[in-house]
Amino acid sequence: MTSPPTAGTATIDIPERPDRARMRRETGARLRATMAEHDVGALLLLNNNNVVYASGANWPLGDAGLAHVERPVAVVLADDPVPHLFLPFRAGASAESDLPADHLHGPVYLEFDEGVAHFAGELAGLVPSGATVAVDEYTGAMLREPRRLFPSGAPSDAAVIISAAKLIKTPDELSCIRNACRITEEAMVDVQAALAPGIRQIDLSASFVRRAFELGATATMLDAIWQVMPDSKSDGVWTTHGDLALPLLTTERELRKGDVLWTDVSITYGGYCSDFGRTWIVGDEPNARQQAQFDQWWELITAVRGATRAGATAADLARAATAANGGAKPWLPHFYIGHGIGVSAAETPMIGTDLGPAFDENFVLKPGMVLVFEPVVWEDGTGGYRSEEIVVVTEDGWIGLTDYPYAPYGPTGGTR
Repeated sequence: MTSPPTAGTATIDIPERPDRARMRRETGARLRATMAEHDVGALLLLNNNNVVYASGANWPLGDAGLAHVERPVAVVLADDPVPHLFLPFRAGASAESDLPADHLHGPVYLEFDEGVAHFAGELAGLVPSGATVAVDEYTGAMLREPRRLFPSGAPSDAAVIISAAKLIKTPDELSCIRNACRITEEAMVDVQAALAPGIRQIDLSASFVRRAFELGATATMLDAIWQVMPDSKSDGVWTTHGDLALPLLTTERELRKGDVLWTDVSITYGGYCSDFGRTWIVGDEPNARQQAQFDQWWELITAVRGATRAGATAADLARAATAANGGAKPWLPHFYIGHGIGVSAAETPMIGTDLGPAFDENFVLKPGMVLVFEPVVWEDGTGGYRSEEIVVVTEDGWIGLTDYPYAPYGPTGGTR
């Protein structure tokens, strides 16, 4: 693979491997500073990604049921540099040995009334009387006992605080994301090499997951997508907006020669995500129309990356992509031209969504923000083209974190 591409002269020094202790100190300081800006004395975090960000813990994710019943919970206090972590398991949670014993607690089961009653006692011993509390998620049992949990009054929304804190990544966070991307791309080399008529979508998933974990992945963030695209929109799955459906679940379908696949996968390394997207053709080369679509996609990604720098707005990026596409938005109506990434595969900002033009105009890029661009080119009869690129915003440009080739359409990642 080639070296990741860059634009501009200002760079960010990204370490080869993250210093996890330093990362937790710096992200913790950012989170507490954001709490102070909002006059919040304590955060109660149930969302898995938010717990990862606040505590530094990361773990292989369980099935959907256990992820709710047996999930870690974090409590962050404004005057304490170390979060409290309530953990229903030990094996596989990386931060447990780094937390002081008095900040590492046993499980709390907030789906149940008994669990909420127990946790209310724990909170009373941690949160100062009268402190303002912010919460990111509620269970039904929590909503039945608000006064027991929050005697000082109704809590505010923690999502506002933690989303703001996560916007700018530290160098060690960038290292985690870059390593997640490298693991993903190295695993994809084996997957793409096995792509041939007769192989099943689930076979590609099995190959990818096995290789990714061999290379150091912590968790898979979504079921791998190897979507066979229809020849025309009318042949595809019905949608409320009348456009293409994406993503569709992977099945046991055997792939056929000439199938156009839109791929989309994400894993974590140290709790931080990759996001990989490419377009592949099964057992064949692109025809002239398909190659022209890739060329058009390249013009789009070049335009949007060309507009990327500190001080630009999200609206500037959306306008650049739209102008390069002849005035039409080059993204699916239920998605975006770009989004953030970190402990979640899709974080703020979401660029070009139904949040509206005012959001895009008011969102100003800053150094250290990480964005995923995913323009789409579609023409009936071709299967379309979609790929994803991840960049770090710098003072006068960007640094690329993705470096995977565009075969069978283009030779190498980052350069053509």
